[in-house]
Amino acid sequence: MDKKINPAPLGLSGFALTTWLLSMHNAGWFGPENVPMVLACAFAFGGTAQFVAGVIEAFVGNSFGFVAFCGYGAFWWSFALFVEFFAKGVTGPFIGWYLLLWGVFTTYMWIGTWKKGKALMLIFTALVPTFYLLAFGALLGIGGLGVLGGYLGLVTAALAFYLAAAEVINEAWGSAVLPV
Repeated sequence: MDKKINPAPLGLSGFALTTWLLSMHNAGWFGPENVPMVLACAFAFGGTAQFVAGVIEAFVGNSFGFVAFCGYGAFWWSFALFVEFFAKGVTGPFIGWYLLLWGVFTTYMWIGTWKKGKALMLIFTALVPTFYLLAFGALLGIGGLGVLGGYLGLVTAALAFYLAAAEVINEAWGSAVLPV
């Protein structure tokens, strides 16, 4: 049997786990002393595993998966590099612009999900306002928007975990155990 690998569960898992960790911090559950764990995950799983999944998506002919996983893999790399090495002196409003532009990227990716499965569309439906809440929190200096973005990020991560699990479980069982 000539079967191609499905890289989406790997990419979704990297996205979900890293988003969950950062969102716990953004929601105020954990303080800045825990950010190094987020950064380690952002480099390894959020960044690298997603980027690898994106490259594999290109080989199986999935343009959406390629752009999404490589794009968000690069997001995690840039986020981790920024926080670890380059954040000193960068103003909140400029960070807000960074997040706002990721919101723009996420918005057109979300529109692309309208012709995909409902579970994927739900992930992006939660991710779009997550980016905008974080962006406007930083742009306007309103911490409460960032906290709200953190909680919505947890929802986003939970949805991504669900879809990753569904794709692995459904393939293993050969039927739709978890609907997508």
